[in-house]
Amino acid sequence: MLHIVHVIHRLDVGGLENGLVNLINHLPGRFRHSVVCLTDAQSFQERIVREVNIYELNKREGKDFGVYRRLWRLLRRLGPDIVHTRNLGTLDCVPVAAFAGVPCRIHGEHGWDLIDLHGSNVKYRWLRRLCRPWITRHVAVSKHLAEWLGATLGHDDRVVQLYNGVDTARFRVGSGRESFPNKFRDERLFVVGTVGRMEAVKDPMTLVRAFVRLVEIKPEMRRKLRLVILGDGSLKHEIDTLLATHRLRDLAWIPGNRDDIPELLRGFDLFVLPSLNEGISNTVLEAMAAGLAVIATDVGGNPELVIDGETGSLIPRSEASTLADVIDAYAADPARVRREGQAGRVRVEKHFSLDAMISTYAKLYDDTARETGIIERRPV
Repeated sequence: MLHIVHVIHRLDVGGLENGLVNLINHLPGRFRHSVVCLTDAQSFQERIVREVNIYELNKREGKDFGVYRRLWRLLRRLGPDIVHTRNLGTLDCVPVAAFAGVPCRIHGEHGWDLIDLHGSNVKYRWLRRLCRPWITRHVAVSKHLAEWLGATLGHDDRVVQLYNGVDTARFRVGSGRESFPNKFRDERLFVVGTVGRMEAVKDPMTLVRAFVRLVEIKPEMRRKLRLVILGDGSLKHEIDTLLATHRLRDLAWIPGNRDDIPELLRGFDLFVLPSLNEGISNTVLEAMAAGLAVIATDVGGNPELVIDGETGSLIPRSEASTLADVIDAYAADPARVRREGQAGRVRVEKHFSLDAMISTYAKLYDDTARETGIIERRPV
């Protein structure tokens, strides 16, 4: 049995964390898991259904060099076969794992944040190069990220690209707004929505501005158009203020984080991802699995998911007027909404299933363990 220690910044609501939970819950029993949070674990840990030890290192804000010592001691005690770190926030933990004697060290790149939106920050590029000798395998969740890693690190055959997957049984095609507030349940309404952190890199303000613009230039849309934003974050107050200023707060439902996303997605008519950059968006995959047409910004890995004109639309980022026009076009064409939503579901089933993701990660862990001599060659 291979023991994998997953090191993340915080176990909280997010696409990276969602992918980790899916991985832990569905990998075969020959893998044992522990999760190390540099900061802490929130209630999201309750989604893990397997027996897993979760450790919190309570890292302080800013520089906390003591966290490296705590991590080293923990890894020495656990003695894992593999440490799997994710994103920039845990990259500097890879050398710690090496000095703790962990034979396999995998680092995943899952996406971007405002501190390095395009991966061009010189300091972070050098950090990646300095950590490269300690990394057994790099994992990129999109071709776009894999190409960027190649440009950053130079030619490196240790970079592998593995897509995320979605549980198509959990996110299924259907309709129904039983979980919506009463005033949002009318099937004659056209509900536009998104799911994600209300943070600048996800740019929910562009969606809200597009919603405001569309209702202002076409007042008749006030009777038909509704906005749903599922998630929480630092921009929630700004979003509320903008909607209230334009007297549209009663046309929007913003309930915060929810644990019934599959049911709520079935009440959407159209899904929007307005982010400034992306790795591979789990929420887009979930929306497509729910049979929704998707409008996404033409950034990062989004074009690898959304086929423009076939499963949705790709638009420039930060252009509220363009987004408003595209939403208006979908609202006027129910046949297009259904056609592209059905095509999205087929695409997810064919290329982005959870089973495919689990299979590729199991092979990654097994192959890496074999290459470092941990296990003898055996069938997967």
